Amino acid sequence: MITRDLEAILKKLANQFKAIALTGPRQSGKSTLARTTFPDKKYISLENPDIRQAALDDTRGFLNNLPDGAIIDEAQ
Repeated sequence: MITRDLEAILKKLANQFKAIALTGPRQSGKSTLARTTFPDKKYISLENPDIRQAALDDTRGFLNNLPDGAIIDEAQ
């Protein structure tokens, strides 16, 4: 695995902010970077229609079920 310079920056930002958005072109390694940088965080992909609908139907409840934070992928 390649060590990314952004890992240290992401960890620093995570100590300062409740949410961080990773943006970039498709297939550029955003999800891999997030999962590698924060391996202890639950990974949730909103690409799954059932999970996406649950998040839309009860956003507050959805987020309350993630008290330790999470990596939320495909949130666009």
